[in-house]
Amino acid sequence: MTERSPMLPPERTRTLALASAFLRGVAAAGLGLGSLAVLVTVFWISSPYPDSGPGGALRAAAAVWLLAHGAELVRPDTLSGVPAPVGVVPLLLVAGPVWLAHRAARDAAEPEEGRRRPSQAGAFCAVTAGYLLVAAGAAAYTRDGSLRVVPDTLAFPVALVVAGAAAAGVWTAAGRPFGPLPSWSPLVLQEAVARTLFRNRAEAACRAAAVGTAVLVGGGALLVAVALGRNAAAAQESFLALSGDWSGRLAVLLLAVSLVPNAALWGAAYGLGPGFALGTGATATPLGLTGTPAVPHFPLLAAAPEQGPATPLNWAALAVPAVAALALAWCAVRRAAPADAPRAQVWSPRETALVTGLAALGCGAGTALLTAVAGGPLGSGALAAFGPVWWLAGPAALAWTAGIGVPAALLLRLWRLRERGWAWRRDADAPEGAEDTGGAGDDEDAEDVREGADGNDADAGPEAAEETGKPRRWWAPWRTGEPGDRTVQEGPPGSAAGGPAPAGGAPEDDPGFEPYDFLPTDPWHEKETREARWASLKRGSGGLMADFPARIPAALRSEETSEQPADAKLTDAARAEVKPAGAKSTGAERADAKPADADGRGATP
Repeated sequence: MTERSPMLPPERTRTLALASAFLRGVAAAGLGLGSLAVLVTVFWISSPYPDSGPGGALRAAAAVWLLAHGAELVRPDTLSGVPAPVGVVPLLLVAGPVWLAHRAARDAAEPEEGRRRPSQAGAFCAVTAGYLLVAAGAAAYTRDGSLRVVPDTLAFPVALVVAGAAAAGVWTAAGRPFGPLPSWSPLVLQEAVARTLFRNRAEAACRAAAVGTAVLVGGGALLVAVALGRNAAAAQESFLALSGDWSGRLAVLLLAVSLVPNAALWGAAYGLGPGFALGTGATATPLGLTGTPAVPHFPLLAAAPEQGPATPLNWAALAVPAVAALALAWCAVRRAAPADAPRAQVWSPRETALVTGLAALGCGAGTALLTAVAGGPLGSGALAAFGPVWWLAGPAALAWTAGIGVPAALLLRLWRLRERGWAWRRDADAPEGAEDTGGAGDDEDAEDVREGADGNDADAGPEAAEETGKPRRWWAPWRTGEPGDRTVQEGPPGSAAGGPAPAGGAPEDDPGFEPYDFLPTDPWHEKETREARWASLKRGSGGLMADFPARIPAALRSEETSEQPADAKLTDAARAEVKPAGAKSTGAERADAKPADADGRGATP
C-alpha cells in the first residue's frame, strides 16, 4: 500500500503563498535595517566619547535607514532651538534597500517546483505590505531619538520607492515583458505597443536615453574629480577638522563615499548650465559663483568653485552635455543604420530624428528625476536649499541632447551611407517584404549589387568598372576589376569568377537542377556504391521496389559525363558486342538498358 499525502484546498495554498511573500518582504526590510544597525553600533562602540547609549545608536541607525528610502529627517536639538531638517539622501545607501526589496519580490513571484506561487499582483502587494510594516515600526521607534522622521514622507517617497522596487522585481520574474498594457489604458496605446515596430523603436529610444544619461552623470563625476584634485589641500583640511579619532574619520569617509553619486549629479547640473545651489543666496554655474555661499566643512564641498567670475576652465564644463548628446545620437544611429544590415532595413531620416528626439526627452526626464533626489535641505535659514534645481536641470538636459543629438544623428546616418560598399555589407540581400526606407538611391545600389554579383558577364573588367563612374577602393575586395584586388581569378570570357562553367550550358537550365554549396567528393555518391545500395534496398523490400536505379542528380550526371574517359566508353561498347546471344542480362544491365526519362529516372515496367 502507498500512503498518499493530504491535498490542501486551493484557497489554503493561495493563502500560504501570500503569507510566504509577506514574510519575504519583512525579511528583506529586516536584513537592511539590521546591517545598518550593526555598522552604527560598531562606530558607537569604537567612539571614545559617545553622547548617548545603545538605544540612541539604534534609533540613529533606524533613522538613517529610513533616510536611505527618501524620508526626511528632523534634528530637534539645535543651538538656535529651531528644528533643522535633513533632506539630502546619500544615493549610494539607496542601492541596498532597493536591491533587497527587488530581490524579495522577484523570488516571491518566481515559480518553485512543487509549490504554488501567488499571482503577480498578490506577490507585489504582499512583499510591499511586509516591507512597509517594518518601515512603519522603525519610524515609530525613532520618535524619541536625536533624528526623527517626518511622518508625511513615509507615504511619499518611502512607500513609492518600496513599491517601485517590488514592481521591478515582479516584472523581472515575469521575464521583463514589454506589454501587454492593462485593460484600463487607452486603446490607441495598447494597439501601438502590440506592434513589433513600435516596440523596437521604443527600445532603441530607451537605450539611447540611458546611454546619454549615463554619459552625463559620468561627465559630472569627472568634473568633481578634477575640482577635488585642484583643491586637494582644502578637502584634506576639512576632512581632518571634522574628527580627531580614527573611528570618527572612518565614519566621515564612509559618509563622503555614500555621497559620491550626489556629487556626480551636482557636477552634471553644473555642466548643463543651471548649476547648483550652495544655500538660499548662492548659485554656482559655469559663468561664475554668485551670492554668498553657506558651505559647511565637508570634503566633497571643497570642489565647489570659488566666488567670482568664471574662467575658461569653468567654461570647459559645457563640453559634458555636448558629449552626452553625441553619445545619445551614436546609440540611436547604431539601431537606425546598422553596419551589417541591408539598405532596405535602414530607418528613414524622419524615423531617426523621431527616435533621437524621444531619447532626448527620456534623458531630460531621467536627469530631472535624479537631480531632484540629489539635493535637499541641510538645515534652516541659509541651509534650506542645497543641490541642483530639478525643474531647471531637466529642461536643460532636454535642450542640449535634442539640439545637438538630432542633427548629429542625421549627420551620422548620412556618414554611414556616404560610401556605398564601405559603410556596410553589399553582399547582404534584403529580406523578402522589407520596406524600402533608405532613400531614392536604393534602387541604384541594388542594381549595382546585382551587376557585381553576375559572374557570367563576359564584359566585366576594368573597362566596365570605369564606365560606372564610381570610385574603386582597395578595401572593397568584392568589387571586380580593381587594381588592388588580388583575390579575383581571371578566366576566359564566358566563365564565372570562381571557375569554368559546367559543360552543356548553365546548370540552372536543367529541369532537375538542385543548388549545392559544394559538390560531394566522398565515395557515397559514386556509381558503384549507389548501385550496390539500390540492390540491397531492393532485396530487403521483398519485390516492392521498382526495377530502376536510384536517381542521379543533374550536377553529378553532367560531371560524370564530362569526366568519363573515352577509352572507358569504347570498352563498354566492345563488351556489349562480344556478349553471347544466349547470355542473360543482370538486373543492373536491364536497368541500364531501359530508356531514361527527362529527370534521370528509369522507365517503370
